[in-house]
Order: sequence, then C-alpha cells, then structure tokens
Amino acid sequence: MKAAVLHAPGQPMTIEDVEVDKPQRREVLIRTSAAGLCHSDLHFMEGKYPHPVPVVLGHESAGVVEAVGEDVTYVKPGDRVITCLSLFCGHCEFCLTGHMSLCQSPEVKVPPGKAKRLRWKGENLHQFLNLSSFAEQIVTHENAVVKVDRDIGMDLAALIGCGVVTGYGAVVHTAKVEPGSTVAVLGCGGIGLATVNAAQIAGAGRIIAIDLDPFKLDLAKQFGATDTLVASADVHKQVLEMTQGGVHYSFECIGLKQTTEQSFAMLRPGGSATVVGMIPVGTKIELKGTDFLGERRIQGCMMGSNRFRLDMPRLVDFYLQGRLHLDQMISGRLKLDQINEGFEAMKRGGVARNVIVFD
Repeated sequence: MKAAVLHAPGQPMTIEDVEVDKPQRREVLIRTSAAGLCHSDLHFMEGKYPHPVPVVLGHESAGVVEAVGEDVTYVKPGDRVITCLSLFCGHCEFCLTGHMSLCQSPEVKVPPGKAKRLRWKGENLHQFLNLSSFAEQIVTHENAVVKVDRDIGMDLAALIGCGVVTGYGAVVHTAKVEPGSTVAVLGCGGIGLATVNAAQIAGAGRIIAIDLDPFKLDLAKQFGATDTLVASADVHKQVLEMTQGGVHYSFECIGLKQTTEQSFAMLRPGGSATVVGMIPVGTKIELKGTDFLGERRIQGCMMGSNRFRLDMPRLVDFYLQGRLHLDQMISGRLKLDQINEGFEAMKRGGVARNVIVFD
C-alpha cells in the first residue's frame, strides 16, 4: 500500500510502498477513505512532540472495514467506520467511571515505538497513535472505531474522528457549557470552529471567536460566533470590557503559552478555562494567584473527554439535521501525494481543514 512516511522532524514526508500486517486478535483492517490534516500531526512533524521515526502519521480518518481478526464482534467486512485515537479497554478504572478518553491500558493502546504492524524496506515502520491514517490501509484495535450507518460522506465523517469530537466534547463533557452562558474560543482552526459550533448547539448565549486570520474569523460566524476579535496581546482586556466582567467559559484551541494565560485572564468570577490545544513539551504556564480567589478554574482536555461511540453517531445526526457545519469546514480535498502542500497551507493560514481523499 501507499503511505506518507515522516523520516525525521522538519523534513517533508515521502510517499512510500509500505507493508501492513493482517489483523490479529480483536484487530480490524480498514481501507482508508479519507484522512484530515490535523494541527496535532504538524506538532510531531516539527518536533514539538517527540516520536520514534520513521513513522506514518495521521489519526483523523474514516474508511471501510476490509478484514477482521479473531474475536472481533463489533464490526464486519464492509462496515463503514470512523476511527478515533481514544482507544478504550472497557474495564479499567477510567473506563468504568466514564472517562474512556483517559484509558491507557496497554491491552489496547500500544506505546509509541512498540507497535510492529507496519514495515518499510524490510524494517519496522512506526505506527502513530495506534492508527497511522496517512496510508491506504489502517490496522488497529476494534475499540478504535465506531460504525457509521447514516448517509454521510466519508470525507465529512473523517473530520468527526478528531477535530469535531474534540471541540464538541470540550464544550459538552469537559466544560459542561450551560444554555445562555458566555463563551470565548481562542483559535479558530478545525478544533476551534468545532468548539464554536458545539457552543451554539449547547445553547450558549454569546460566543466570541478570537483569531489572527480574518478568513477564520469570517468562517467562525458561519459556525455560530456572535462576536469576533482579532487576536492581540490585550485581547483578554477587550473580552472583559465587552462582557462587563468576563466570560463564563473560555476554550484555548491553539496550544500556546500566551493564549492559555489569556484564556484564564478573560474569565469572570466562577468561570472555567479549558485548554484544548496541545501545548509544546516543556512550556510553563504563569497565572496570577489572586485570580483563584474568584473561584476561576483552568483545566485540561484530552480529546474532548469523549465517549466516542456515543458522541460520534450523535454528531452525524447533528450534521444531518443541519446543526453541525461539516461542509464549511473542508477547505480542500487533496490526494495523498499532495500531503506536504496541505500542511504548508495550514502553516500559511486561510484554511480550516484540508482532507486527504483516497481512491
């Protein structure tokens, strides 16, 4: 099969002929239909997060099951599925208490550098987040997929696999946004737009979108933003002024020190800041201790605290009802050999989500 291989951080990926194993016990083999280009992949490409190389990146995808291994009961060949990196075992403490996105069981999640499912030129090729979606086929555990039984394009379904479920879950599960509340979203890429859209679905009364890119701010209005602000060093002060004291909920969807600190600074007393973006390794966040006296909170978020086998079918329904704006999120549909161009476009700005569409 063809796959995009990252040989070292900072280098373009190359398209290579790669071998993939047959599915083993409780594994499925998927023919990839589409894979979104997520900013998280870019973090690993740039070396901001370490990972063994060479590696096939990609984790936001949808496809069709081609084969299943022994004891697979959830899917069968021919089923359309969305993948998710939040594999769950179903019986650890996290799973049993409803925090499935925090499951770290080695039974289903193979640590980076340990998976032996891909090969290139006779040598082991590392798998990324137990998926490696930038390839024509994916072999993964059955608990990494959810069936799609509704009429939705697979390019749109792929977006639900990471960016959309993360933004939705951050609003609904992590922060638990209440109807009528005021929300600020810092960063309006794929995840940020999904967060804006989810805040609208949750019934937020005012949604303030913040970004440097005018294209993304205009797009945020289509996703439910009631106000937009151009990002700046004092944008938190603008939010405090326009809301007369701060927002109930803020969401940092970029992964930067400055915007994380701003997300906390723009809260009203009792407000909650949720950090959705991936902050680079080693970064330290500085907050004013006196702000905690107002019962302001800041919290992390892993993939929207999702329960993806429940969340993703609901998101498909929201799309079919016209409430989830997936069509507007896709900026371009690319072939696998255009993947480097897609990430360069991401760095330049002016795009929400580019998607690799496989033949």
